[in-house]
Amino acid sequence: MTAAPQDPPPARADLDLPRMQSGGSPQHLLLTLLGDYWYGQRAPLPSAALVALLGEFDITEISARAALSRLSRRGLLELSRTGRHTSYALSSRAATVLAEGLRHIMSFGATEEPWSGQWTVAVFSVPEDQRDLRHTLRTRLGWLGFASLFDGVWVSPHERVAEITAVLAELAIDTATVLRSEVVDGSPAGGHPINAWDLDALRGKYVALIEEYESVRQRLRDGRIGTAEALVVRTALMDAWRRFPGLDPELPAALLPQPWPRARARALFAELYDELTWLAEQRVKQVVGQFDKEAAGLVLGHGSDFAG
Repeated sequence: MTAAPQDPPPARADLDLPRMQSGGSPQHLLLTLLGDYWYGQRAPLPSAALVALLGEFDITEISARAALSRLSRRGLLELSRTGRHTSYALSSRAATVLAEGLRHIMSFGATEEPWSGQWTVAVFSVPEDQRDLRHTLRTRLGWLGFASLFDGVWVSPHERVAEITAVLAELAIDTATVLRSEVVDGSPAGGHPINAWDLDALRGKYVALIEEYESVRQRLRDGRIGTAEALVVRTALMDAWRRFPGLDPELPAALLPQPWPRARARALFAELYDELTWLAEQRVKQVVGQFDKEAAGLVLGHGSDFAG
């Protein structure tokens, strides 16, 4: 195998790289990198190596070390010291979180199941003086893929009865009911459950991802992406794709205007994520190897077919 091309640091400033999404943080970025290149490993990595990895994304040393400290306090990284050298390993909790997250992200959009035509509907009323409880319920509904159709009426096109009844029981909310429903002929179009989602905005996000990464695909095919850029681009792609499960609960094709761009976006994500793996992995090995050659040998990327 020929050596991978490397991007010299000065040249990277001239590249029009996809950007990490707003709202990210060094903590999230580091967990993303560990999930992508350190999955299944409990061996420690030198703190200097982790700081250098974050430096590939223009994270300062101060911010990087603050992120390590915070992740350690949160129980996601385990600190160890040998003499003057500090290392961090993924905790068992972090390994579980990463595995669950990766399975969810990688399976999103991979298959298209036929739709039954039934909706799960949660109807509830929580008093004004229990705002925190109402906020918690709405947050949990969002996690389950529900969206608000009307005030106190949340809908999902999937079978979620067991999940939502469990949430209501956990939160001790009894002023609620859960229904399986179908939209009847003649029902006003404005009240159709699919209107709980802004399909135009959702389509726009898929199209934006496709447009942004089509040029990356072409440069990759032309052999014009080196290891350093591959690491940055692949991580930005993962950061962009991971947001879609929270925006789109895999809405059934029968409810969507056609052609719908999710399948095209998924195909592009999978192609680039897989094709960039080896190049990005080499860059991580290069960075880690400056501080621990044995640990560098354990660096391993995975593809979009990740199953945990």
